Amino acid sequence: MQFFGRLVNTINNVSNLFSNPYRVKEVPLAEYVAHTLLREENRVILYKNKNAHYWDCLLVNPQSKLVAFRLFRLDNETEAVERFEQYARRLRPFYESSPQPLQLEVLQQLSDCFRNHPHWSLAHVAVETELLGSFRHNRILSCVNSTECEDGCTPLQLACRKGNMECLCELVECHARLDVTDKNGETVFHYAVRGSNPEIIKLLGKKPSVGLNHLSNQGQTPLHLACQLGKEDVVLALLKCHAKCNIMGTLGYPIHTAVKYSHKGCVRALLEVDVNQVQFKDPHYGAAVLHWAKNAEMTRMLIEYGCDVNSVSKTADMALHIMVKRGRFDSAMVLLTHGALANAKGKDGNTPLHLAMKQDHLETIKALIVFGADVEISNEFGETPGLVAARTSKGYDSIIHISTALGHLLKTPDVVDSTSDATRTYDRLLCLDGGGIRGLVLIQLLIAIEKAAGRPIRELFDWIAGTSTGGILALAVVHGKPVDYLRCLYFRMKDEVFRGSRPYESEPLDEFLKREFGEHTKMTDVQKPKVIVTGTLCDRQPAELHLFRNYKAPAMKNKPDVKTTDPFRPLTNPEDQLVWRAARCSGAAPTYFRPIGRFLDGGLLANNPTLDAMTEIHEYNKSLSQKGQSQKVRKVGVVVSLGTGRPPQVPVSSVDVFRPSNPWELAKTVFGAKELGKMVVDCCTDADGPAVDRARAWCEMTDTLYFRFSPLLHSDVMLDEVNDAILVNALWDTQLYICQQQEQFKQLVQELLTR
Repeated sequence: MQFFGRLVNTINNVSNLFSNPYRVKEVPLAEYVAHTLLREENRVILYKNKNAHYWDCLLVNPQSKLVAFRLFRLDNETEAVERFEQYARRLRPFYESSPQPLQLEVLQQLSDCFRNHPHWSLAHVAVETELLGSFRHNRILSCVNSTECEDGCTPLQLACRKGNMECLCELVECHARLDVTDKNGETVFHYAVRGSNPEIIKLLGKKPSVGLNHLSNQGQTPLHLACQLGKEDVVLALLKCHAKCNIMGTLGYPIHTAVKYSHKGCVRALLEVDVNQVQFKDPHYGAAVLHWAKNAEMTRMLIEYGCDVNSVSKTADMALHIMVKRGRFDSAMVLLTHGALANAKGKDGNTPLHLAMKQDHLETIKALIVFGADVEISNEFGETPGLVAARTSKGYDSIIHISTALGHLLKTPDVVDSTSDATRTYDRLLCLDGGGIRGLVLIQLLIAIEKAAGRPIRELFDWIAGTSTGGILALAVVHGKPVDYLRCLYFRMKDEVFRGSRPYESEPLDEFLKREFGEHTKMTDVQKPKVIVTGTLCDRQPAELHLFRNYKAPAMKNKPDVKTTDPFRPLTNPEDQLVWRAARCSGAAPTYFRPIGRFLDGGLLANNPTLDAMTEIHEYNKSLSQKGQSQKVRKVGVVVSLGTGRPPQVPVSSVDVFRPSNPWELAKTVFGAKELGKMVVDCCTDADGPAVDRARAWCEMTDTLYFRFSPLLHSDVMLDEVNDAILVNALWDTQLYICQQQEQFKQLVQELLTR
């Protein structure tokens, strides 16, 4: 049935083609000798056939007296006369301006255009039929700026819509105006934007015109429209023609439109012209550009261009309030990791946490709390986030528990630091394990210690040792970087460094470290507290542990098997060692990053650096005594060891590796080898278990207080994890752990401030 239906339609279409009374046809003039000539105007003649009762309209070719073009054949005299007058009047400029007789196809186009668009000016018809030579005819030239069109567009606007550069050039040469608007208040530049051809913009923009920056009835300049449509190349072309970025439209400035529709290329093009646009406010909400961002990528880019993350709108909301309210977790994370205030009050006094509770978005709630949001702040209605959570949140119990516990824990205890550095008889040692991006766990623990003590970490410890990510953090703390800043920094760093697949390119990590520590900063530029960063010398077999220091190394103890000649080149002295290189050497984890010089990740030999740091301090004190400086010797009284989190234990089915005799055994061998390899690596780099037991035992033997904090994580977090939700959950586990260990934390702070 469908086949027959299509067949019938095809037959009807063909039939209409040949029965169409307006089909232009070449005919011999001899046929009309016996016909009655009713009307004649220049080359157009109307004949009547007396016998058949039809009227033919002909266009006579003066160069040929034998043939003519029949323009139509109608059976109604009134209609025929009307069409004749239309054709006679409107055809004349086209055949007069044509150096050659008009072709049948062109006449058909003109005929169709006359009938389909009876109100069009001759200039519009010339554009539609692309008869370029006709633009110089006086009658067509006189209507080159006509708006006689269904939507009020000019011939120039119609040419833009068609994208015909030749027509546009002709019209511009004929002084077609660029500022005439259609019924929607749009100029030719608006049409050019929709046409997507930057060359048209360049052509039209050669001369200054108010049409370039004209606001349409929709409150859009051509630049607004290009930003809405996401046409980056057109935006660039408009800007080169000096389109203005500071014209307020219905939605705001062009940059607001580009951000609203998430067109990153358009935003970048605008900001490259004037970076101050990041400060523009929209007319309705008085909101900055950042408030309009809808995804993390746009949010991050705007911040990179200098957008204030804590800018407040007329409704008192920051961008963070908007992101939380709209459920944009990824964007909220970008804001938090760039310093957005988690406890800022917005409309009705609501903090972002109030809004997250109302949305019942647990991931956002967790993120806000681990970034310091307070559950006890009241809004203008006297509601706390906790109260909102009690009504709406599925995770109410755990949220209230952790928030309340943290509130008590993070209050500075009524303890006065009764000792000064001059009178202190004990040193305090902080040790930071390795663990890649899980260094965020270390940071969260450091934040808790610092807030509980009410003093910066670098003032609480005399020695700080670290491995890999712990080494980077140790150097950062020693150089005075706030721990809150480091948390944000790590979230940003992962996106910058962990790109592509393993092993990752080293350059992003190198540049990151240079930017944070300075390209020329030396280890000894900051000497207090003393810092120890582990690295593995891999230019020898067996490999050897190396300690990067910001102080002179203690004298090496004599070894009976040391040869008189050392085959290895000497190591760099602390006063010549660059900080960023020390950090890079400690973090050169195999299969993740390439070695740097002769160094690999310190975690290969000392992922938990506690014993190595205590050994180093012992050697340092011993060296002082040997030099007659016993008065400078201070025993370590408190050791604080922080881990990057313990993954949950999972069962292993097999670690058996054997010579297989069949395909099934081959599969078992491959699986066993994989599990065995992972187990060997985990055991070699294990920062918990025996390493902790030995450190605790050593401290007990020397009457040294030992504190170990390493939370149990609900899932294994990879060293190069980049998923924000996974990392937030790891920090949430850390916060829960801190609450569980709050008595230990209080005791630790007591000892740090008084011992």
